[in-house]
Amino acid sequence: MLSVKLSIMAGIDMIMIPYTYTEFIDDLSTLVKNGTIPMSRINDAVRRILRVKFTMGLFENPYADNSLAGELGKQEHRDLAREAVRKSLVLLKNGKPGEKPLLPLPKNAGTILVAGSHAHNLGYQCGGWTITWQGVGGNNLTTGTTILEGIKRAVGHGTDVVYSENPDAGFMRQNEARFDYAVVVVGEPPYAESFGDNHNLTIPAPGPSVIRDVCGSVRCAVVLVSGRPLVVEPYMGAIDALVAAWLPGTEGQGVSDLLFGDYGFTGKLARTWFRSVEQLPMNVGDARYDPLFPFGFGLQTRA
Repeated sequence: MLSVKLSIMAGIDMIMIPYTYTEFIDDLSTLVKNGTIPMSRINDAVRRILRVKFTMGLFENPYADNSLAGELGKQEHRDLAREAVRKSLVLLKNGKPGEKPLLPLPKNAGTILVAGSHAHNLGYQCGGWTITWQGVGGNNLTTGTTILEGIKRAVGHGTDVVYSENPDAGFMRQNEARFDYAVVVVGEPPYAESFGDNHNLTIPAPGPSVIRDVCGSVRCAVVLVSGRPLVVEPYMGAIDALVAAWLPGTEGQGVSDLLFGDYGFTGKLARTWFRSVEQLPMNVGDARYDPLFPFGFGLQTRA
């Protein structure tokens, strides 16, 4: 009840509570009836809400105009979304010390491995607040191109793309001589709001083991699909190239556009990338500012 009082008196006019709204209504009604929250504060909130609705014309035309619904998902829109993906990706590492850069990847390799939970999953690419509120995994609820599909379209006709979602150490021992390189796509499952709260900010399993097993056997580019920076420092020694792909949405081919050099990496970090959660909060200008990657960091490649 205290949180209800504090939020309303702080000036929040509209409350969104999906599940326990009846309890909220009961608490708010009690607080108003006993005078803890004055009725004038409720009138103030309702007045502002109604003013916005009247301004928008919702009482005259309460329903959306569906006449343009057929325009959704047109190719020109997908092309624009794909361009947004290309411009938002951030290249964090490209080559181990003393070695040549891994990216851009050669299109005409013999056999390449694509691995990881996020390589072929549109729902994971989209994240929360998209297909559903909390998001959902899978490829059957929306239309688009997964990162795996983008890779298959990008490589030459003679290149064999082998996909294994969770290759273990035994698989890699048996096949490491077979692969020219690997692309590992891992990250977070979808979430929204407090459902994504995470005090560790680690890459969910089996992502870490896939990185270790694959990148310990063959040169690899790791693509991280997430809504925020995650702990990656423990894996940096094994990774040849690291790409922060954020949540690229339905147009996974925007990722392959950069991996294979059709376009160059230009994205920069919009926030500091920490080494460990013990450093948080961390901001530019802090006395002990020691990030893994600083604000504004981002390697560039040429198309």
